[in-house]
Amino acid sequence: MAPHPTSPLLTSTEIGQIRRAHDAGFDSVKLSLDLQRSLSSVHLGSGEWRWDGRSFPYPDRCKERTIYHWTDGQFEAVARYRDALIKLVPTEWGAPTFEIDGIKMLPTAQVSPYIDAQLKVALIRPRGKVILDCCGGLGYFAAWCLEGQAASILSYEKNADVLWLRDLNPWSPPADPRLHVVAGDVTVEIGSMAAASVDAVLHDPPRFGIAGELYSQGFYLELARVTKRNGRLFHYTGSPNRISGGRDLAGEVAGRLRVAGFDPARSGDGVLAVRR
Repeated sequence: MAPHPTSPLLTSTEIGQIRRAHDAGFDSVKLSLDLQRSLSSVHLGSGEWRWDGRSFPYPDRCKERTIYHWTDGQFEAVARYRDALIKLVPTEWGAPTFEIDGIKMLPTAQVSPYIDAQLKVALIRPRGKVILDCCGGLGYFAAWCLEGQAASILSYEKNADVLWLRDLNPWSPPADPRLHVVAGDVTVEIGSMAAASVDAVLHDPPRFGIAGELYSQGFYLELARVTKRNGRLFHYTGSPNRISGGRDLAGEVAGRLRVAGFDPARSGDGVLAVRR
């Protein structure tokens, strides 16, 4: 479990709970300030509320699909805009997803993105293994690799703003000596990795249209080079795993992985492959 947050995290749900309790004249209310990981008691005053020995104003705004954190003396959305708008987004499951320019990066329609990661990590059987996590994102794959007693996880994430989201997200994994998070581009960094140095691979890339290099034959050849014989790879391709717009992405991925030296098979919304 991630450490106790140093800043309260609020969504429209918690803001509504605080307002209703205050308007009803209650002195306190119990609610979650860490996206449903735990419950805390909030003490309600006439002009402010208190938590963890600190005082906060009652939020004067509330947007749906937004998570707020306390920074620079006010509540601000957990979002940044540089080259793209990157935003932490609440879900009904507690564990948030994130968006890049409005494109949802993790599945949330049928299952929590956190539980979805658990199911996918189980496919590569992490116990005792050295694992390459190609696109670390919020770290849900890494969290379940740690829970599954992996020996070591090398997790790449090139987007500094995504790493910032990860630092604020209580569902992301805490620091652990087995987890090595690298702020870098795996398609570049993989060239310096030793051959047959990992036991398993998790690959959850952004969609093909914005990160085609992560679906390239050259990159798959590098994945094969660093993966030990009989090592497992799970590659997310999309939900559901189907032909869309006349294109069978999962089929294309499986074909390239086969050429690279893997034996692939479709699995749910991705491809599960074993290094020959």
